[in-house]
Amino acid sequence: MPEPAEMNGADIGKMPGDGVPGSEGKDPVTNGHAENESNPFAEYMWMENEEEYNRQVEEELLEQEFLERCFQEMLDEEDQDWFIPERDLPSVGQIQQQLNGLSVNDGNAEEILQKSILNPEAKEFVPGVKY
Repeated sequence: MPEPAEMNGADIGKMPGDGVPGSEGKDPVTNGHAENESNPFAEYMWMENEEEYNRQVEEELLEQEFLERCFQEMLDEEDQDWFIPERDLPSVGQIQQQLNGLSVNDGNAEEILQKSILNPEAKEFVPGVKY
């Protein structure tokens, strides 16, 4: 068979596949679809249920966002429950302020003992021992 560049009009009409080189033995194609294809719009059928698809995708996105928020709340609660020294303990400066505010005054000890109604001669309390 001669090359397509060497053919004249009469040779092209004799070629199988309506004269299109490389289409020997194939069905002719019209508008990009083969004639034996049952539905030429099959690749676009997903658009028929586009609203349902969009609703489903939106629900999935909302569910994912909800799960992320719940997970973040769980992490925040966990952080509050944990003991973190840097956050939960007072700083050295705060402790020094509290210690500076304390004072020892023995002058009140005698007064407290005089007003006390406790028995200074009582035995020491030991749990679980009956007297």
